[in-house]
Amino acid sequence: MSEHLLRPKEVCRLLGVSYVTLRRWIKEGKIRAVRTLGGKYRILESEVERLLSGVEVGEIRAIIYVRVSPSDQKKDLERQIQYLTQYCSAKGYKVIDVLSDIASGLKTDRRGLLKLFHYVVNKDADEVVVTYKDRLTRFGFEYLEYFFKQYGVRIEVVYGEERKDAYQELVEDLLAIVTSFTGKLYGMRSHKKKEARSGFQKAPRGG
Repeated sequence: MSEHLLRPKEVCRLLGVSYVTLRRWIKEGKIRAVRTLGGKYRILESEVERLLSGVEVGEIRAIIYVRVSPSDQKKDLERQIQYLTQYCSAKGYKVIDVLSDIASGLKTDRRGLLKLFHYVVNKDADEVVVTYKDRLTRFGFEYLEYFFKQYGVRIEVVYGEERKDAYQELVEDLLAIVTSFTGKLYGMRSHKKKEARSGFQKAPRGG
């Protein structure tokens, strides 16, 4: 589940402090903040709750997972890693590993994904952090979420909404599915034709 990010103005109102004080707290590390791609501060809602309650956050072991499709620019991997690293730092997570794949979200034998499974089943992580659900898997996210939960691992999706540029990748994935099924269907038909031809050739012929 994604967590709500608050604007500084809203945080100042909730905590009853000035913006100058909030900026100082951020620099001193008293409150952890995330910088957006535009360079603006956003504060995690849990941070405000922590300050209001006075409860310290325990160490959480996190795995960052990022993925781009083969058609995407590899620079997007770096952007995902940079943002998620800052996000984990803001939440006080201890990043155990950063895993990445350049592959379709339909591929199940991705090297990074398989390594992630290894961490999960060995209970070497508490959180898996991704930008969007489709970065982890194109379909069946709920199954993975349930599977990870059985080992005490939670999937944290930073952005709740689908990416604006996700349409093109979805089209590519759907085309890959259609191509795969078409190939299998053609193969089945070809096999049946061969069987029919073989049966016809072996059939006894009248003199």
